[in-house]
Amino acid sequence: MHLRVLGVGEGDFVLASSFTFIGSVSAILYQNAKPIFVDSDESWNISPLLLKEAIRLAPKKPKALIITHLYGQLCKLDEIIAICKEEGIYLIEDAAESLGASYHGIQSGTLGDMGVYSFNGNKILTTSGGGMLVSENEEWITKAKFLSTQAKEDTLHYEHKEFGYNYRMSNVLAAIGVAQMEVLAVRVDRRREIFALYQKHLCSIDEVQFMPEIQESRGNRWLSTLTLAKTNPLQVIDALEKENIESRPLWKPMHLQTLFVDSLVIEDGTSQKLFERGLCLPSGSSMSDEDVYRVCDTLKKALK
Repeated sequence: MHLRVLGVGEGDFVLASSFTFIGSVSAILYQNAKPIFVDSDESWNISPLLLKEAIRLAPKKPKALIITHLYGQLCKLDEIIAICKEEGIYLIEDAAESLGASYHGIQSGTLGDMGVYSFNGNKILTTSGGGMLVSENEEWITKAKFLSTQAKEDTLHYEHKEFGYNYRMSNVLAAIGVAQMEVLAVRVDRRREIFALYQKHLCSIDEVQFMPEIQESRGNRWLSTLTLAKTNPLQVIDALEKENIESRPLWKPMHLQTLFVDSLVIEDGTSQKLFERGLCLPSGSSMSDEDVYRVCDTLKKALK
């Protein structure tokens, strides 16, 4: 819906992070637009250098860029914002995973033209489902509200001049979300504590490398993620599963998905290597220190 509000339509091109969940880029297909995927750099997030290359190689000027703040860690926003302003491209922040994270002290999702949040059941704050769109542009927000309520015209009877959506959140679920906002900072602090424990107890293992945090940012460490230089992550996932510990691979990049086989991509292999070598560890805010130690002990055994 956010792309529709910005005037993106059939045949338009939209730039997007490739290393992400498909929900970040589905909106491009909803508008019959065409994605251009951009690979990651050492931050694991979208590469500003490759972003410039993607704009240069695009068949026509892209209308928007959707960046994903991956696993709660922010992109290099100073560089990305500068590129978008110079090129006249709308910047949309997918902050689904980064609620409570900040860049230069400013909350993620509020630095671009639009920000999108998720309140799915696995997020740091949840209403069981749904999400939120934010922008300082009142005209865009008014249009989004109109479209989210079936695009009903301001008449006594039901009048429709264009189609809309049923994207409203119920008052009950919204109230649940508002109440949880009071403990958001506490949950972010706990996620960061959990990451710090993992880092402390696993840093002695040479092949383990954790997702970095870029300068001037404070991630929410939604998930504690790492890469393994030698061991196949699937072996570790199996070993953890035998101890009733759930873990997951990292996201499979969009440009490697069958759905997007014909899409344009600017890549250097970074996100593919991360997918092949990466691992998401248990990271829930309710985990105890002892839970983290058990994961670390099991992982260490699997790596011997």
